[in-house]
Amino acid sequence: MDGVHDLGGRQGFGPVRHTEFAPAFHAGWEKRINALYSLAVKRGIFNMDEYRHAIERMEPRHYLSASYFERTMTSLATLCVEKGVLTREALEAAAGGGFPLARPSAPGRGNAPDRETFRPGDHVQVRDEHFAGHVRMPGYIRGKRGVVVSESPAYPFPDAHAHGVEAADEPTYDVRFRSEELWPNGGESALVHVAVFQSYLMRVPAP
Repeated sequence: MDGVHDLGGRQGFGPVRHTEFAPAFHAGWEKRINALYSLAVKRGIFNMDEYRHAIERMEPRHYLSASYFERTMTSLATLCVEKGVLTREALEAAAGGGFPLARPSAPGRGNAPDRETFRPGDHVQVRDEHFAGHVRMPGYIRGKRGVVVSESPAYPFPDAHAHGVEAADEPTYDVRFRSEELWPNGGESALVHVAVFQSYLMRVPAP
């Protein structure tokens, strides 16, 4: 889905901040939230694509102001309410006030009906499409052309898996893009590799 979370490859945000040897957790509650989220996935309450999509569904101002583990907590709480594990009233009673949850989900979708199998060296283009549900196609490659390098094993198709829609598993293709294709006049010449699900690609002739 389009949203404020899709910042990969976007320009104008400055350098990525990095602290060497930073601790994984900064407070005890972060460890508990991480453990509860991992347990929920292990018990089959929700899957990783549902978890990611619930974070994407956060109200934009909440998403931008939240820490990593606050986003995890919001996703965990939202999905537990949606799955009937607990109620929002119980959450708010425990919190002593309002407890923000993610916004409702949009419908999912199945595999692209015209998807193809590709081989290394094939020229492809990422479909130029917008989808309201969960999608694992970063916005900066939308509509761009590249070359297939390799194929992965098949995985659950995220556009369906996040929404409980039946779909065939799909491979991802390692697609090599030229930086000039992704960011015209915007950076140094380089090759960028992105893992792209089969349904997001279509074959194009070699230039």
